[in-house]
Amino acid sequence: MIQSRPIPRKSKQGIEKMRQSCKAASIVLQKISEGIKAGVSTIELDKIARRAIEELGGTPSFLGYKLPRHPPYPAAICASINEQVVHGIPDGRKLVDGDIISIDVGIFLDGYHGDNAFTFPIGQISDEVQHLLDITQAALYKGIEEAKSGNKLGDVCHAIQSYVESNGCSVVRDLVGHGIGRSMHEEPQIPNYGRPGSGPRLKPGMTLAIEPMVNAGTWDVKLLENSWTVVTADNSPSAHFEHTVAILSDGPEILTWNEELWG
Repeated sequence: MIQSRPIPRKSKQGIEKMRQSCKAASIVLQKISEGIKAGVSTIELDKIARRAIEELGGTPSFLGYKLPRHPPYPAAICASINEQVVHGIPDGRKLVDGDIISIDVGIFLDGYHGDNAFTFPIGQISDEVQHLLDITQAALYKGIEEAKSGNKLGDVCHAIQSYVESNGCSVVRDLVGHGIGRSMHEEPQIPNYGRPGSGPRLKPGMTLAIEPMVNAGTWDVKLLENSWTVVTADNSPSAHFEHTVAILSDGPEILTWNEELWG
């Protein structure tokens, strides 16, 4: 695990601003969840997000986001269905019973970003897919448990990988979590696999977007022609859960915790 640039650390004031942006992100995700049901299109869910972000006084972190050799991202949320791992672009596709959908949403508020994601079942899903959702969400918390001052970043990554693989699923290796703050993507990159005791040491003031992306089949993925949406190489279902976490002197704080959604 190579870390070439310093990892930003926030002041007490910066952490407090992150609390507010992340609380807002969690409210937006929760409002989207209320609209998720069979027959709803993903573009309708994007409209819910845009309204909620505007009402909270923020702007969408994802809308217009640019990566090298990518067109600007055209939506406020990522809405990834079934075999879509991440970066599903909202459109007219309607959800049907048995689908799963990962909603990833970020908000920029008062100078700081908040970012979170949750994978929702639509109606009745198979036992295999429910297992995938349960393992992915549990893996997120396994990683967060290791996100404490004095540990190494590899401890977080290894905790996620070992839990996922011991439960018969695979972690995506081509995509990573990330630091977050004044910029949507800061150092460090946070793979969902790694060696314990490796990587940079975690210190108070660091803020991390930890986000296991887990497949029921192979970990291998491919990119669709829209240059954004990533899907599993074997078309197996994929799940994605994400929290923004602050490293504090007395342990990690989940900044995007929302009791109505995660409780």
